Amino acid sequence: MTSHFLLGIDTGGTYTDAVLFSETAGVVAKAKALTTRHDLAVGISGAVEQVLQKADVPASAISLVSLSTTLATNALVEGQGGRAGLVMIGFGPEDLKRDGLQDALGSDPVIFLPGGHNVHGGETPLDMTALEEALPILAEQVSSFAIAGYFAVRNPAHEQRVRDRIREVSHLPVTCSHELSSKLGGPRRALTTLLNARLVSMIDRLIGSCEGFLKSRGIDVPMMVVRGDGALISAEEARLRPIETILSGPAASLVGARHLTGLDNAVVSDIGGTTTDVAVLDRGRPRLDAEGAVVGGFRTMVEAVAMRTYGLGGDSEVRINDRGLKAKIDLGPRRLMPLSLAAALHGEAVLSVLEKQLRAQHAGRNNGRLAVRTGLPDHLASGLQPQEQALYERIGASPISLENLLTSTPQRATLDRLVARGLVHICGLTPSDAMHVLGRQSQWCSEAARLGIELAARTRDGSGQPIAASAEAMAEMIVDRVTRQSSEVILQACLGEDGAGAIDPAVSQAVDRALRRAPGIVRFSLGLDRPLVGLGASAPVYYPAIADMLGTDAAIPNEADVANAVGAVVGQVRASVTVFVTMPEEGIFIVNGAGVSERFLDQDRAFSAARRRAETMALETARTSGADEPVSMLREEIDAPEVEGNRKLVEARFIAQASGRPRIAHG
Repeated sequence: MTSHFLLGIDTGGTYTDAVLFSETAGVVAKAKALTTRHDLAVGISGAVEQVLQKADVPASAISLVSLSTTLATNALVEGQGGRAGLVMIGFGPEDLKRDGLQDALGSDPVIFLPGGHNVHGGETPLDMTALEEALPILAEQVSSFAIAGYFAVRNPAHEQRVRDRIREVSHLPVTCSHELSSKLGGPRRALTTLLNARLVSMIDRLIGSCEGFLKSRGIDVPMMVVRGDGALISAEEARLRPIETILSGPAASLVGARHLTGLDNAVVSDIGGTTTDVAVLDRGRPRLDAEGAVVGGFRTMVEAVAMRTYGLGGDSEVRINDRGLKAKIDLGPRRLMPLSLAAALHGEAVLSVLEKQLRAQHAGRNNGRLAVRTGLPDHLASGLQPQEQALYERIGASPISLENLLTSTPQRATLDRLVARGLVHICGLTPSDAMHVLGRQSQWCSEAARLGIELAARTRDGSGQPIAASAEAMAEMIVDRVTRQSSEVILQACLGEDGAGAIDPAVSQAVDRALRRAPGIVRFSLGLDRPLVGLGASAPVYYPAIADMLGTDAAIPNEADVANAVGAVVGQVRASVTVFVTMPEEGIFIVNGAGVSERFLDQDRAFSAARRRAETMALETARTSGADEPVSMLREEIDAPEVEGNRKLVEARFIAQASGRPRIAHG
């Protein structure tokens, strides 16, 4: 009999990682392939085929596949995602001003319908006239719908009726707010639902790509996806609730960091191509964000690790501010395709542009910048404005320099919109290119990296001098900036966890003196109280210097480059269900949540029904999410103050948590 192997896959913004894991031997083999955004299956198959080959194991030996991804997080950080229609039931236009909902909505359409419920589940009649009128046209303009009803967590009937009607007419994916959170706070629940709807097609493509590849290799086993709190859910559930996969990659990396280092207390920092994610391990468990995960500036209702995500990574845009007497370098938050990678993929088309720009007498504003299509299918480019369409048609599958592409200033904003839609990559100078010049990375085209760095070194500062004497000096300046900016974001995250978030390390003079170890009569120093675990493919080249700057030890596990994929396979399935009991009038008890409303005349019977309902639903949800033999725990929170000698029930909450390892295929 062949032993069981678990396959962990992590699809990041730049790389797709795969690990083959055995519960007895740990990581048996690992591999990486470039993430292919136009067809994710190419990157997935590249990594998986390599890992099977390295381990010399047949595909039939795999008994579980588990996937973690930063695609949802990156999409929200970069402002990408499909166009969604928002339906608000029982809310008015003024509610859009709360919780950042208006900003998140942008130019996406919104419909307000009379209806909704009260805190005890009683309804205001639903009127769907406005929806019926708008639906035929809207269905052509959006890729999904989001529905948020007033107090829908207490009674979801109106959301369900609207959902069924939209599906019937449009056949598009629809997300209801009650499916994502049991917390009150309509506008924030609407925001979470809107973001979920935008991500549906992206996560559906990812899971579909993965399933398609596995099927072609005859791997017919359960497939799991990592949730933002580090727990696992079945692929089917992730398709319905992709918002739960925001921070999936970082959560998996925390679970992986704990498994690989054995450390119970640590600061974990994971540097990827697009982002740096920082979180704290406390007594062996990731700290969770009680308020809900913040991604791309929006606070959602998704329970996720208390992970702070910053737009800083190996592929961050290098921005040179040459206005002062001394030029300053800043990184991010936008991700570019590194010049070294662009040349590895497109060769002469990139090199010839850079060589020509270097030969020119005067530096152009857009030197070292090119644009190329990402390769997304044509139907995802629907709904472009005429000027966007015209510019998009001029950008091909081979990179074109921005100096040839942009003929007027307004076109810059048009190009930015195409990038935000995920249709176009900007190729330009990044820390990855600097690492190629310094010989610390070598997987792509070092020649293009050097040309790009030489172009940047020619930039003149306010005193008219070139900002660096050589390509190497320029590359060192960029890498020093990575060390400093990374130290600042790690400090910012840790200060936030300590409740001292008002201190901004990027502007604090005291922090600046401590990090530079500036000499003086007063000497400042700072340090972390626990080791810094560095994760990510480039962790060994960046993190020793960062840990040194932060006055702590660096812990960089051997499998730092695939920690997410390891975390994807060693996690647990967890489900949490909350059932509420309220008393609208003396002697009447209403049970709401995890099913239809029930009415009781006796508090004890209402509480027993709520406990039973919460436990049953938590176990059922855990099984639906892919758990094998889940076990449950129940917690009760009863809010019943004494008023004039009588206890008066305001609300009782029964919270059941069920957890277990995922089901595996027994070959």
